[in-house]
Amino acid sequence: VQEEVVKQFNDSQKAVTVEHQFQGSYEELANKLTAALQAKQAPDMAVLSDVWWYKFYLNKAIQPMDDLMKAEKVDTKDYVDSLFNEYVQAGKSYALPFARSTPLFYYNKDAYKKAGLPDRAPKTWDEFVKDFAPKLKGAIDPKQFVFANGGYSAWIFQGVIWQFGGAYSDKDFKMTIGEPKGVQAGEFYRDSIKAGWSQSVKNDTDEFKQMNAVNIINSTGSLVGILDAAKGKFEVGTGFLPEGPAGFGCPTGGAGVAILSGLAKEKQAASMQYIAFATSPKVQASWSQQTGYMPVRKTAIDSKEMQDFVKTNPNFKTALDQLPKTKFQDSARVFVPNGDQILAKGLERILVNQEAPSTVFKEVAETLTKEAEPVIKARKALGA
Repeated sequence: VQEEVVKQFNDSQKAVTVEHQFQGSYEELANKLTAALQAKQAPDMAVLSDVWWYKFYLNKAIQPMDDLMKAEKVDTKDYVDSLFNEYVQAGKSYALPFARSTPLFYYNKDAYKKAGLPDRAPKTWDEFVKDFAPKLKGAIDPKQFVFANGGYSAWIFQGVIWQFGGAYSDKDFKMTIGEPKGVQAGEFYRDSIKAGWSQSVKNDTDEFKQMNAVNIINSTGSLVGILDAAKGKFEVGTGFLPEGPAGFGCPTGGAGVAILSGLAKEKQAASMQYIAFATSPKVQASWSQQTGYMPVRKTAIDSKEMQDFVKTNPNFKTALDQLPKTKFQDSARVFVPNGDQILAKGLERILVNQEAPSTVFKEVAETLTKEAEPVIKARKALGA
């Protein structure tokens, strides 16, 4: 779909030609971009995820875009405020939101019907554990499992730890994951495996598509792929994330587009021209319908095209309705280099090895505190 956006841009005018190169997952892209910067062969623009763009900001590898946006007459007030503001540091914008997402609760409607459950996602984890899970377990094939935990575990658990009243850290990098509420969330995760209603898998989306897992929490960006795979096999439902003892919690995610530093003025302007096109209301409405990612422009969300689409495709509406309830992620995951991987390894120890969350999260907090030290210094130097 991204290649198609590039093609549309190239066909729309003759002054600028953009070459699109797919570089794999967000992590693979970031690693390849780091190598390209070291070799002085960096591209002009890059799509950078929620946990990677900040590293390039701290290293001064991406440039502020405010003057370029002004010259291109980009209406910055039309971007969804919370998504636009995530890329603002020291009063300047270092990227524009592009492929943005939230986690959704996905469920197999056919399995729910078989279990005599209502056609909706569970409202709370308590309801799921005490009512939904036992009924599903009694109705599904013994080879199937009720719930699967898989990829981007630290992103998914970000919502869960908030639902239990905890956090990975505060905004000033004080690591709070090892505090009682965080440990409680970790114990809930560990108990889900012990109780037999959850399974730790390599790829939860694949398990859901293959009807092995009845429920997963995954990105809205996975929606189209899931719906395509389910066609003719089972009906897919989506809902908000379940509430925990402390209420609702859900993070934003996905990626933005940034311009690399050190470009000639002509290339800066050309890059901005493409980014303005790719994040324009018309393109965003089409992009959302083809991928499941949320439109990042208010006018795209409110457009007749998008509103008509979600009326007949309600699963695409779930993320839009959930968006106002979402929060920006904790500093420990998005601002600390390797923070995501450190958290994910800790969660793996709890889910797979069944280690005590109190011990694991204490060690995770200590590691994150050390890793955050250079970030804190760099932020001060940049005035962030």
